Amino acid sequence: MPDCSVVVISYNDAARLPRAVRSVLRQTLRDLEVIISDDASTDGTPEVAARLMAEDPRVRYLRRQSNSGGCGAPRNDGIDAARAPYAMFLDSDDELPRHACKSLLTEIERTGADFVSGQISRLFERDGRLRPYYPSLFARRRVVEGIRAEPELFLDSFSTNKLYNVAWLRDNVLRFPEDIYYEDHVFATELYALARRFAIVPWVVYHWHRASSNESISLSIDEMDNVRQRVIAARLSDDILRGYGAHDLVPHRQYRFLRQDLRVYLNPLPARDLVWVKEFASVVRPYLEEIPGAVFDRIEPMDRVCCRLILDDRIEDLRVAAGSLTGPRAAPRAAVQVDGRTYWGTTAAPGLDITALRLAELPYTDSRLRHEVTGLATNGERVRMTVRTYDPFGVLPAEWDAFLEAGRERVPIQPVPSDDGGYVSEVVFAPCGRSDPRIGFRRRSDGHVTTDRLIVDPNLEPIELPGCTVKAEGYAAYLCVRTHSRTRSALRRARRLLLSKLNTPRAKLCAYKLLIRVVPRRDDLALFESDVGKGYNGSPRAIYEEVRRRGLPIEAVWSVAKGRKNFPADVRLVRRGSWRYLWTMARAGIWVDSHGFPLDYPKPPGTRYLQTWHGQGIKSIGFDAPDLRGDFDRPREQWRAAVARWDALVSPSAEFSRVFLPSNGYDGKVYRCGTPRCDALVRAEAAGDVRARLEIPPGRKVLLYAPTYRDRDRTSGRSVRADLDLMAAELAGEWVVVLRTHPVEKYDPPERLRHFVRPAASYPEINDLMLASDALLTDYSSVMCDYALTGRPMVFLIDDWDDYRLSERGVYHDLPAIAPGPCVTTTAELVDVLRNLPEVHAAFAAKYAAFRALWCADEHGDASARIVDDFFEGRTR
Repeated sequence: MPDCSVVVISYNDAARLPRAVRSVLRQTLRDLEVIISDDASTDGTPEVAARLMAEDPRVRYLRRQSNSGGCGAPRNDGIDAARAPYAMFLDSDDELPRHACKSLLTEIERTGADFVSGQISRLFERDGRLRPYYPSLFARRRVVEGIRAEPELFLDSFSTNKLYNVAWLRDNVLRFPEDIYYEDHVFATELYALARRFAIVPWVVYHWHRASSNESISLSIDEMDNVRQRVIAARLSDDILRGYGAHDLVPHRQYRFLRQDLRVYLNPLPARDLVWVKEFASVVRPYLEEIPGAVFDRIEPMDRVCCRLILDDRIEDLRVAAGSLTGPRAAPRAAVQVDGRTYWGTTAAPGLDITALRLAELPYTDSRLRHEVTGLATNGERVRMTVRTYDPFGVLPAEWDAFLEAGRERVPIQPVPSDDGGYVSEVVFAPCGRSDPRIGFRRRSDGHVTTDRLIVDPNLEPIELPGCTVKAEGYAAYLCVRTHSRTRSALRRARRLLLSKLNTPRAKLCAYKLLIRVVPRRDDLALFESDVGKGYNGSPRAIYEEVRRRGLPIEAVWSVAKGRKNFPADVRLVRRGSWRYLWTMARAGIWVDSHGFPLDYPKPPGTRYLQTWHGQGIKSIGFDAPDLRGDFDRPREQWRAAVARWDALVSPSAEFSRVFLPSNGYDGKVYRCGTPRCDALVRAEAAGDVRARLEIPPGRKVLLYAPTYRDRDRTSGRSVRADLDLMAAELAGEWVVVLRTHPVEKYDPPERLRHFVRPAASYPEINDLMLASDALLTDYSSVMCDYALTGRPMVFLIDDWDDYRLSERGVYHDLPAIAPGPCVTTTAELVDVLRNLPEVHAAFAAKYAAFRALWCADEHGDASARIVDDFFEGRTR
């Protein structure tokens, strides 16, 4: 008896069947069987199955005499034929990851669950990209004591991402319906109704292939019968729950229909003709009329608007509203504001309430206009458009300048007021290069600009122009310009191939090592770099500006990462990693940076390297940090050699020296005179007007939220652990959050929060943000040590403290014991602290003073001057 039976259903899919079967045969669980359940294919499936059986005795083949017309019957055949105690289902156009069977088998045996469900990921065949399906459902490993414990799991109605106890399926006579599409929705509903306990695992157990063609049932959404079948499956699922006495679960299953099933058809609705949309509405309307109003209240505002328009038979409005569901989410043509509420369209009806989107409260640069292209023509080189602009929230000021932005081209336009309160523009431009054209309005009073893309007819025929195509793109149908791929000559291809071979990291390193042996050093040339080229900031900036202020005879060059801006116009730049960068590194007699020049690059003989570092605090660093903590020779030796290049190190405090020097193996010269970047904080010198630039309303207090990254979840956005929705609901009238995520993090606050949250990850200088703020919210970030110089309140959100100190990064200090402000673990606690901040801050006065003495005793506002005196002036006199 095998440990697991994998049922692979197939119909006329001979080409892809071997890929699916072999993904099972390659499983790390070897003791399994593959049951090919063929629904009477008329192609070469029998021959392919015969070859697969000849290749591996674990493959069996079942064939129905006539086609069943769905997926239920072949899956039931597989259940009947399974010889193993556990079974999985696989479609012939999909695959199993290599450890799927073993990991699920281990979990079901460990937990004794009726079934185990794992993450399913969509695999887009066009580019190989994997995208998990509702990852929040599978965020943690757990055993669920029945569906009532977590009814949101109705969103996981797949049959293929689960391992089942076969005896339990047979004992409960649990089978797939055989006469409908979306049989897995019905099967999953009964599965949840029957299961007393089931397990969830957070890893991917199924690769759902998404091809560009609409061959599968789930992708054939342009057929009206597909819509009818999905409604039938929804009704059957509701009836099953009622039949098991689970009437209380029906609204949760209906929520799944509104949130997931209905959206499948609403997304492409803007491209449908009115006849199709009207028939679609007539098919789904009777089922929507059965759903309680409380269920509609749970879905997103624009989904709710679409449902209301379906119920009201407003077909043209429905097609317009559906265009706001995907992509850039177009603004409405009109909106009504009554008693503090905002409604879609021209009437204040409850089902049209979109207040939660906060579109009427956005700062000007994020405000939303709607630009519809009503006429489009070309003379073969230039495009002429008529554009209608709608200002549904009345954001445009009395004085503005308008323009069309297409790539690097900006064309002034003259919108003319129209009778409906909007504007009409005649726009002429010559497309050149890839772009997503936008119309922008610049507010003359302060120079702030708001832009939005152009909406076009989804069925617009592409316009071919020299070198590019102008066309509609996406469900919401936005105008775009796409360049043609160029046919390269053999000579150009050979040149490109040669450059690609020469432009490798290995080739550059070899060339650099040769350069430092033959190129003469320039003692008056200095290479500055901050945060591996990401900005003109930090201590390197402070030292550079002191050198310039004194007019020292030093030629300075700044390293800049690809695509980075915010460097002064008069600063000489060199792109990090380029050949010119290597040339500059090889010749420069002075290196100054805050993180580290490329690790494997030796310092040229005679070059002096000033390492300013970029922070101090409680987190483990150097050989104590996770990436170097393991005893792996290569990375540890690499870092040891990199540190050996330093000729001088800036140490902000005695505590920094105590921890940093031994943990990095550094024993060279140390400057103990404060931190150059903190000079501006000590002197309270801000370089710009943060409040004006970030559009912070007068009278609002500013909370600087600066969390650090998590080593295991870099770029995931999970460092933003505060519930910003809750904070907005409780504090938006009094506070604005300025969100400064770590440079390695990727997080963009959703549009509904932009009235309350100002993203500032790319703001050029964090000192300015600190000086403009009224309080700091952080976790374990080194920003706490710099912020102590302001004397302003600090709050620490440390809900993952035990995990962070024991298994994540590791720390040198017990933060709750030394923190100069309250440590909270929930957003509700944070809100309470902010409401009583003066009293709370006063209560921490003694701990604040001790914290400042530990980290900031050497900060006197003259670190840059003292370091330049010694490191630069001492060599240039």
